[in-house]
Amino acid sequence: MKETYVKEINKIQANNPVLIEGLPGLGLVGKIAIRYLIKRLKAQKVGYLYSPHFPYFVLVNKKGKVRLLRGTFYYAKNTGGANDLLLFTGDSQSQTIEGQYEIADCMVEYSKKHNVQTIVTIGGYRMEIKDKPKVIVAGTNQEILDKALRAGATLSPSGSPIVGTAGLILGLARFQKINALCLLGETRGYLPDPLSAKSVLEVLCAMFNVELDLKGLDEDIAKAEKMMARLQKIEQQRVLQAEEIRKEEDKKTTYIS
Repeated sequence: MKETYVKEINKIQANNPVLIEGLPGLGLVGKIAIRYLIKRLKAQKVGYLYSPHFPYFVLVNKKGKVRLLRGTFYYAKNTGGANDLLLFTGDSQSQTIEGQYEIADCMVEYSKKHNVQTIVTIGGYRMEIKDKPKVIVAGTNQEILDKALRAGATLSPSGSPIVGTAGLILGLARFQKINALCLLGETRGYLPDPLSAKSVLEVLCAMFNVELDLKGLDEDIAKAEKMMARLQKIEQQRVLQAEEIRKEEDKKTTYIS
């Protein structure tokens, strides 16, 4: 394999589709959101994206069979809105700068082939949060930005870079005259964050009239909060122990005059 390509496994006839992308990143916000959409909307697998820029190992399943890392396209009928959904997630992002561009460009070309007029990318926005995570938005034109703002998103600060596939797709989509939008859920980033993914899905569903029950994420959110509480407790204990050690060392310190 010398270059990135898409292997289509099922033909689709989508009605004015929107492509929604969510690869692993900060807090796994994008991947959690897309996996939830796939599960709840019973999305159909329609294609695989392979690339030599993915990490150089294979995955092994429970039966001992192996496969290359890949991205996967899914199709879901949107019964409540005017736009059907093409969903994309995968095992990893590219490990090279060239690969990031190549994979993003391949996805834009796939979108163009299937008459996609709007692409939405999902990711995480690093932030120490205490309340409900905000959804930060950036886009290629004012019309799509206004649509996201009306759905509850917050405009991205000026100068903030969007790293990886989620950002590059926006830049490359403009060359193909495809509207593109990025929804970034606030997250601490170092643990899977289903609460942030839920905030993003609320905005996404409002934008495209997707009928989706988000209560299924509540159990995962509760587990994530318990894990965070445990980590915070461990960190507090570590700080106290470090302070005690420092005090003991201070007592042992001798001064030579």
